[in-house]
Amino acid sequence: MSKWCDIGVNLFSSQFDSDRAAVVERAALAGVAQLVLIGSDIDESRQNIAFCQQHRGCCSTAGVHPHQAANVRPDWLIQLQALSRQAEVISIGECGLDFNRDFSPRDQQQLVFAEQLQLARQCGKPVYLHERDAFTTQLAMLKEHQISHGVTHCFTGDVQQLKAYLDLGLYIGITGWVCDERRGEALQQALRYIPSDRLLLETDAPYLLPRTMQPKPKSRRNEPAYLPVIAQMVARLTNRTMDELATLTWQNSQLLFGFQPSLSTAYA
Repeated sequence: MSKWCDIGVNLFSSQFDSDRAAVVERAALAGVAQLVLIGSDIDESRQNIAFCQQHRGCCSTAGVHPHQAANVRPDWLIQLQALSRQAEVISIGECGLDFNRDFSPRDQQQLVFAEQLQLARQCGKPVYLHERDAFTTQLAMLKEHQISHGVTHCFTGDVQQLKAYLDLGLYIGITGWVCDERRGEALQQALRYIPSDRLLLETDAPYLLPRTMQPKPKSRRNEPAYLPVIAQMVARLTNRTMDELATLTWQNSQLLFGFQPSLSTAYA
C-alpha cells in the first residue's frame, strides 16, 4: 500500500468530536500514515499537541489564523513561542491574511501575521500559510520578512500566483479543490507548473470533500482517509502513477517539516 502524508487536518473541528481517534485509525488503514494537525489559535494548538502526544503518526502546527487575529490575548506571542518549542510542533501557523471575510481588521491581521513570520525565522520552522483575496499584501510581507521556508496551505490561486510562491521557495498544498469541476479549473491548470519537489497533498478535513468521490459519505464530512481520492486526480493530471505520487509527496513532507523518525515511521 502507498504511504501518504496529509499535511492539513482540522482534527479539533466539532465535526470530529464523536470519533476523533477513529478518524486517525481509518486514515492509517487507508495508507495515510502521517497527519499534520492545523492549529488555528493558541487553544487549538494546545489541543493538537496533547492529542499528538497520545497518538503516533500525528504532529501539529501552532499559530493564529487571520480570522482569530482580533481575538488574541495580550500574551499570545509569549504563549506561541512556548508552543513552538514543543517537539510535536513542526510548523508555525496557520497564519496569513484573509481579506475575503475580514473577520479581523486588516491591520490587526497584518500585525499578528508579521509576528508569526518573525517567530518562524527565529525558531527555524516552516510557516504554514493561509491567504484569501490578499495575495499582493501577503507576498509583500513574505518578501519583507525573507520567508523561503514553508507551505502555501490549500492553494487555489492561478499560475501567476503559483510562480510567485515558488520563486520564494515555498511548497504548495493541494486539496480536494482540484477535484471540483465547477471552480477547480484554474487550479488544475496551475498544477502542471508545480515542480515535483514542491508538491504536497492535504484534505483540509473536515472541509472540501472531493466532488469526485463516489459514493459520498452521508455526512458530507471530509476526513484524511479520503486523501487518496485527491491523489488520484493529481496523479491523472500530472501523468504520474499513484506510487510515484505517494513517494514524492511523502519525501517532500519529510524534507519540509523534518519529521522525527519516531513520527514518520509510525505506520511504516
